Amino acid sequence: MTNPSLLILPGDGIGPEVMAEVRKIIDWYGTKRDMPFDVSEDLVGGAAYDAHGVPLHDDTMAKAQEVDAVLLGAVGGPKYDDLDFSVKPERGLLRLRKEMDLFANLRPAQCFDALADFSSLKKEVVAGLDIMIVRELTSGVYFGEPRGIFQEGNERVGINTQRYTESEIDRVARAAFELARRRGNKVCSMEKANVMESGILWREVVTKVHAESYADVELSHMYADAGAMQLCRWPKQFDVILTDNLFGDLLSDCAAMLTGSLGMLPSASLGAPMANGRPKALYEPVHGSAPDISGQGLANPIACILSFAMALRYSFDQGDEATRLEQAVEAVLANGARTADLMGPEDGTPMGTVAMGDAVIAALDASL
Repeated sequence: MTNPSLLILPGDGIGPEVMAEVRKIIDWYGTKRDMPFDVSEDLVGGAAYDAHGVPLHDDTMAKAQEVDAVLLGAVGGPKYDDLDFSVKPERGLLRLRKEMDLFANLRPAQCFDALADFSSLKKEVVAGLDIMIVRELTSGVYFGEPRGIFQEGNERVGINTQRYTESEIDRVARAAFELARRRGNKVCSMEKANVMESGILWREVVTKVHAESYADVELSHMYADAGAMQLCRWPKQFDVILTDNLFGDLLSDCAAMLTGSLGMLPSASLGAPMANGRPKALYEPVHGSAPDISGQGLANPIACILSFAMALRYSFDQGDEATRLEQAVEAVLANGARTADLMGPEDGTPMGTVAMGDAVIAALDASL
């Protein structure tokens, strides 16, 4: 059997720094758990623009289509702010999502006990929080046509179109229900069926999929604005939240801050199964390129590390090993290890990017 393959795209800003710590963990699994990976590396975002004049080279796109999973660091930075929209670093990421047809974006919001005081909400509201937002990623208002800025009479008008087909809703709903079966067996679908026809269709299709194939999963519906309120009021009522591209963008960032730091949050973007049964997959931390601390060794690598844990679970069917890595991170935090973004009123041991990665490796060693 051949080794599973990974394409690493460190990207810009702190991307290369945090990805270097993930490389150490990938190597650890190869040497300590007899789980070697075939790893290749390439450019995306501003780094690709600097080298090729485009944010994602065609050859890199071809590699992404061939490997078992892609790990991405971050893209963008002020250096590229004045580029034409078509070649901005973020277009490289969007191309990956679109051409790999990564329609289901998984955004966990988990609050480690050691960090419960970092949330702006009361500790008892967020302690033990573990929810998953499943966001449709390749359709909706970000991709619908017509779109653009047009002249109408004596003024300009900006147009974006919210558009969903039944099949697009069906497949992401099935992804959410399947995921719920592996978790708390509850799905809350969020839309705006009260004011949007696309929301009416969304609710109808999700209800139909549930009745036909997933009646064992508890299903509820909620308007997306009410969902945002409930995330701030009592987030632990949710298990899996299913929503569209626009509302998923907003709700997942809202949920992210319940945990206290964007530096802690991973994500997965999954598509249809390939010939080997593994889904097309892209894993990336939620945080951005953080150009203000780039190159200083201060970045928190945990979100990127946990993104690899998601790859172990969803691409390589290694749930136990994913749990091992997540528990190693939890142990490190419980022992007081803190990067700058995690330093608060509680005492902790300040450390940089490399030291935090080394601490996770040490915790993995201790798990054997």
